[in-house]
Amino acid sequence: MSLPNPSNGWRSSSSRLLALYSFLFVAWSGILLGFLYWEVTSYLDNLARHSLMQRQQLFSRFEGEQLVEALTTSVTYDIRTVDAYGLFDMDKLPINGPIHRIPRHLPLDGQIHELKNCTDSNDPDLPRDSCDAVAMQTRDGRWLVLVRDNGSLFAVATLILHALFWGISLTIIPGVAGWHLLRRRPLQRIRGIQASAEAIIAGDLARRLPVSNSRDELDMLAVIVNAMLDRIEKLMNEVKGVCDNIAHDLRTPLTRLRAQLYRIQQQSPEDSTQGEQMAQVIADADTLMARFRGLLRISELEDHQRRSAFVVLDPKLLLLELYDFYLPLAEEGHVSLHVEIANNLPPVTGDRALLFEALANLMSNSIKFTPAGGSVLVIARAELDSTVIEVRDSGPGIPQAEREAVFKRFYRSESGTQSSGFGLGLSIVAAIVNLHGFRLQIGNSPSGGASLVLECRQMTDLG
Repeated sequence: MSLPNPSNGWRSSSSRLLALYSFLFVAWSGILLGFLYWEVTSYLDNLARHSLMQRQQLFSRFEGEQLVEALTTSVTYDIRTVDAYGLFDMDKLPINGPIHRIPRHLPLDGQIHELKNCTDSNDPDLPRDSCDAVAMQTRDGRWLVLVRDNGSLFAVATLILHALFWGISLTIIPGVAGWHLLRRRPLQRIRGIQASAEAIIAGDLARRLPVSNSRDELDMLAVIVNAMLDRIEKLMNEVKGVCDNIAHDLRTPLTRLRAQLYRIQQQSPEDSTQGEQMAQVIADADTLMARFRGLLRISELEDHQRRSAFVVLDPKLLLLELYDFYLPLAEEGHVSLHVEIANNLPPVTGDRALLFEALANLMSNSIKFTPAGGSVLVIARAELDSTVIEVRDSGPGIPQAEREAVFKRFYRSESGTQSSGFGLGLSIVAAIVNLHGFRLQIGNSPSGGASLVLECRQMTDLG
């Protein structure tokens, strides 16, 4: 059994928490940036209006030639393309200053107004875009237009905006890098836990979940699960030991009992009722001993120390040997037996004797349950790096509801005959498959019978 693959990193809890933190950080930084930008622009806007108001109050005190002299002198200290003025007579004709025409949308009310199109002039030294402007009438009846460009002050806000943007960007970049590094370690530990859990599911009850030196939440959970596994292993070993001891201890008295019954049978007159009864009792004793041998065999296979005998073998030679071994049995039952083996099959790592026993069990079951005139087909093919061996027959098949139960000990299908076996054959096959870390699936064959697919995956750990 294989556990679901861990998430690719984006769905893990650590990734989600870090992503949420990053989102909240960026959102809060954006709010802070917007508030700061609004505060700076508001302050600079008020500063520009206040400066223009001061100029208005200053020039309102002059008249005649003094006003012209003051305006001319102010140009020396003003910043070009920022401050400009225009002096007009009572008929609004230009007298002095770089502005030669009163802006069309500027009311002549002595109040400061914001203009989108500042001056209609080709002079590059005059403000053109957004500006604050005021048109006031002097003491001698003339008109004075004062203009201050907003762009120069807002350039300071733009600089602040760029500085904040780069500051947040340089904060996000190491944050993303840190998020990537922080989520990798939990995922690596989860994959280590998954590998250990898959080994435990495969039957290696001595395996435990890895525990690091950080002693964090994952380690706490792993310690709890390991303690639970220790207890489960102890209980299972106790139950297994009791069952194995019973099966082992009863085998000797059963052997003696059979020998005594056989002796009594030999001493009975031929064709007597007593002899026939003894023969039936001896057959029952043989059946009981066969079941005990099957139980002991399964117990032996569940011991993963058998992996020490694993070798790399060619599945083609193994299948051809099985074909030669079971061909006479198939012919005796008038069943057609065929083998299809693909070229370049990947090698299989395992115990050759145990794999022979498992495949022999599958083939013998297919031949036994296939009626006369039917067929059994063994197919070996390569899928990725694995060798897949499929046994198809044209028998009655295995119902969907029984496909998991057939691997249990002593289970026999209700559709089968009472003399079809002890119910241990497929249990032994399942034990061999789990020992090797392979996968066995039951399905329907194209001919309507059963299809048993054995996937022999490559093993990386033979310990």
